[in-house]
Amino acid sequence: MPESRGTPVLQVPSSGAQTLPGSTTPANACDAHLHIYDSRFQAVAPTVEQATTEDYRRVQALLCTRRAVIVQPRTYGTDNSATLDAIARLGAASTRGIAVLHPDVTDDALERLHAGGIRGVRFSLYTQANAAVGFDMVETLAHRIAGLGWHLQLHWTADQFAAHRDLLLRLPTPIVFDHLARLPLPGGTDHPAFALVSELLARGNGWLKLSGAYLDSIVGEAGRYADIAPIAKAWVRTAPERLVWGSDWPHFTEPDRKPDDALLFDLLTDWAGDDTVRHRILVDNPARLYGFGSE
Repeated sequence: MPESRGTPVLQVPSSGAQTLPGSTTPANACDAHLHIYDSRFQAVAPTVEQATTEDYRRVQALLCTRRAVIVQPRTYGTDNSATLDAIARLGAASTRGIAVLHPDVTDDALERLHAGGIRGVRFSLYTQANAAVGFDMVETLAHRIAGLGWHLQLHWTADQFAAHRDLLLRLPTPIVFDHLARLPLPGGTDHPAFALVSELLARGNGWLKLSGAYLDSIVGEAGRYADIAPIAKAWVRTAPERLVWGSDWPHFTEPDRKPDDALLFDLLTDWAGDDTVRHRILVDNPARLYGFGSE
């Protein structure tokens, strides 16, 4: 751990961080949401930047996190080679991955993905631009992966969650909701998706990522994402045992001004309220969800 928190740092790739975080990092803390973009692998959708495993090591050094979850980006469609490679490079014992797949994936392929560290399948449908999957694939694929102990990870809008309520309530796998469930402002927790996701968390069939504060904030980094804090704190009050934290590095949705990853990490201190809850979110919960320490 650095001798002095909050001190200046060299520029971190794809990050606006200028100093180390002010908050300390517990041992085995996990960054449960990041993406890797590597030109060694063929892209099927446009990307203008690179964000390699070596770049991400500098983010880990900044945050002092040890464990990581690599989420397959749209760039590579259903070819998960870049994600598998990144898991191996960062270390299989401390890294997991989330794939993008179609329901026709073979059993042998699923077994290979599991052996390579994949523990879930993502449906990123908040926009249809370059989407590799569709809503019609969700239930079929959920049944395909249930026996592996995997989960579905959903990056949908709050309206999409509400519209697919019946589907979500009958899925046979755990569900991980991306980016605070994308509750829109100014309504926030008044949106019907909050009650739906809360129900799934209470059932023990849901998890939620405290990530992407900048995606729906109106006040932005200048306001330290203060308008997102009530939503994040509501999730902490609702189900602290079902939450994980993620950086969402390398923030490719923000090409003009990269978010400060040290600030994003420090937000959790305020959201969690105390060190015990924060430790649960950074260490205990991701260990349960992704199977860290169970090798």
